[in-house]
Amino acid sequence: MTDLSRMERNLEALAQLSDDEKVAVFDKVGTVVAGFSGSLEELEKAIGMLMIGYHFGWKVLLLVHSKRTIKKYEKILDIDIKEFFPAEGRSAKRSMGLDLAKQIGNFWQVVSGDIKVENRRSIEDVEPDKKPD
Repeated sequence: MTDLSRMERNLEALAQLSDDEKVAVFDKVGTVVAGFSGSLEELEKAIGMLMIGYHFGWKVLLLVHSKRTIKKYEKILDIDIKEFFPAEGRSAKRSMGLDLAKQIGNFWQVVSGDIKVENRRSIEDVEPDKKPD
C-alpha cells in the first residue's frame, strides 16, 4: 500500500462540510477566542476537540477524554457535544476504541472504564475494501 493510497482513503473518511459550515466553524472559534480568558493551553485543547469532533463524532470524544475534560471543553466552547456533533462522524471507523466497544457490545461500560480497552484513544488507517472472493 502506498502512502498516497493510504492518505486518499483517510481523506475520503473526513467530514464533508459545506463552505458555509466551514466558515461557521471558523467564526465559532473566533467567538470562543474573543470571549475566553484563562489558560491558552486549555483553549487550544478545546478548539482541537471541536475540530476532531466533526470528523469522529461525540462517541469517539467520550472514549478519548474524561467526563471532567469534556465538561471543561464544552464550557469553553459553549456547546453540548451530543447536540453539536454526530454520534459517529465519517472518520469514526478509524477509532480503535469505538471498534472494540462495538465488538464488546457495551459502549457505555467502555466509556466509564468498567471495561478496559487498550488503545481506545488510537486511530488507524481506513482499511481498503476487501474484494469479494
